[in-house]
Parts: sequence; C-alpha cells; structure tokens
Amino acid sequence: MPRKRRFLKRKILGLLILAYLLFANSCMTMRTSQKQTVQYFKDKGITFKEGNLEIQARNLHYIQTGQEDAPTLVFIHGSPGSWDAYKAYLADSILTAQYRVIAPDRPGFGKSEFRKSMALQPQAEILNQFLKQLDNGQPYTLIGHSYGGPLIVQMALDQPELYQNLVVLAGALDPNAEKPEKWRKPLTWFPLKYLVPGALKPSNDELWMLKDDLKILESRLKSLAQRTLIIHGTEDNLVPYQNVPFMEKRFSNVDSIKVIPIENENHFIVWNQEKLVKQSILDWVRSR
Repeated sequence: MPRKRRFLKRKILGLLILAYLLFANSCMTMRTSQKQTVQYFKDKGITFKEGNLEIQARNLHYIQTGQEDAPTLVFIHGSPGSWDAYKAYLADSILTAQYRVIAPDRPGFGKSEFRKSMALQPQAEILNQFLKQLDNGQPYTLIGHSYGGPLIVQMALDQPELYQNLVVLAGALDPNAEKPEKWRKPLTWFPLKYLVPGALKPSNDELWMLKDDLKILESRLKSLAQRTLIIHGTEDNLVPYQNVPFMEKRFSNVDSIKVIPIENENHFIVWNQEKLVKQSILDWVRSR
C-alpha cells in the first residue's frame, strides 16, 4: 500500500508539473485573436490588413492600416507586448487618412515565433528586413516605446538609408540606468525558463540581455543621424528620466532633436497620454 501511495503521489506531481508547463506556454500570451481583431477594426470603421512574412526562417506577424502608398508610421512595442499595444493608433482616423500605419509583433511575441527570444541587434536585423520587404518608396518613421526605443535606434543605425524620423517613447537607452534584477538570470536557464508563463519568458530573456546590449549600442550613438523626437514622463519609475539627458548628449550628430517631457507622468505614456503622443508624432513628421 505505501508503494502504491508513493507511485500515486509521483503521478499526481508529474501531472501537476505537466499541467503547469502547458499553462505557462499558453497563458499570458498578450495576443489578440483574429476574431477580436476583426471586430475591433469593424467597430472603428477601419479597413485593416493582417500579414505574415518569413524573415530568416522566422515568421513575423503584423497589422497594417491606412494608405498603401503614403509615408509609413511603424510602431514597435515594448516588453512584453504585441501589435495591439498600438491598436488605438492603428484605428485613428487622422493617422490612417494620411499615412500607412504598421505595427508588427516583435520576434518572440504575439504571433511572431511566440516565446523564442532574441537580443537587440538580431531583432533589429529581422525588423529591417521586414520593412525592406514592405517598402513602398515613401519615408519611414519609426516609433518605439520602452524596449522599442533602443530597438528603433539600433534599426536606424544598421540601415540609416531606410528611415527619416525616429520617435522614442519612454525609451531605455542609458546602460547605467538599467538595473536588471538578479532573479532574472536563473529564469533564462534550461529548464527553469520553461516555467516562466507566456510572453513573460521572452520578455525576461531580452530584459536580462538589455544592459549588455545597450553598452554595445552606446559606442555607435554618435553616428545616429535621423531626426529624433523624445517623449518621456518625468516620474517614470521603470525607465528613469535620466535616459533623456543621456540621449541628448549621445545623439550629437542627429539632424534635429526635440524633447517633450511630460510632468508627473509614468512609463505608460502611450496609453495615458494618447492624444498628446498622437499629436506630437503628427507635428514632428509634418515639420520636416
């Protein structure tokens, strides 16, 4: 009888572990279903395109709205996240009347090779190839929030001829401001990484790598040339405001730079200050 009980306990434990692993890989995906996507844009009266491109044997998923032959606004989400972080921008009637608006799921997130994480430079390479395939001959403006901030800078440095404007929203560029929590590292190891649920797994991986990625990126920042708009909340506790003077100093060869500080605002300016952010992007792109 004791042997049977031990066997039963081990079986139950094994089933619980298996159930958790299934849960970890399927929960907290931060993905919007196709049905939800269709309904959202239908309710907004906006025509959209949902696409997938194969880049370096990896699938990259994206949503596109607006004018096919117009200048393009490309929205790059933070960590974790997916295209729907910018769904209000994709459905904005002013933006879509004047621009082509694109928001991809970054590698490892949403429907782009979910949970398969990558460092900053390889992500930039994939996204640059992605936008080359979608090039319509009109100027590109890159807009990146949080982790998306350094990513669009990396993209612009790697392929400067592709991009005309950058908009850095609460971007994490200063390596000295990055204080990666020590608990993150063990969760990048096998098999512990499989215990991290959903989109938190690739997020944990890339955030652990970010400080080192930014140290490498820092030496190249003086080569950045694109017109750059920086918007940042002064009370941002996740990506401190010290990133702003860091960028102002390092972006020494940028064609034109403008900083919009938002007093008493936190990290989530994309949503908390949606109207201000939209208008600032429009004003910046039009002012060329």
